[in-house]
Amino acid sequence: MVAMRDSVKKAAATRLSRIEGQVRGVARMIDEDRYCIDVMNQIEAVKAALKKVEDAILRDHIEHCVEHSIMSGDAKDQRKKVAELVQVLGRITS
Repeated sequence: MVAMRDSVKKAAATRLSRIEGQVRGVARMIDEDRYCIDVMNQIEAVKAALKKVEDAILRDHIEHCVEHSIMSGDAKDQRKKVAELVQVLGRITS
């Protein structure tokens, strides 16, 4: 199995730390009885930030892991990678 590239891993960790702070902020807003629409707007911002992390990791997987599988010539591994992509893309788009 090929691991996530270090640059992607670092960028994802940085973004996830920011998202963690955003989530704590949303919890604080709820505790402080902030206006519902303001809370929902912050939740949408968290979801958008998570989507960016998801996109970066998926892109890395395709450019790195799937490409490695293709270059290896291992048909069984290639079919496995395609099946994984189909499964995850099905979840993302539904």
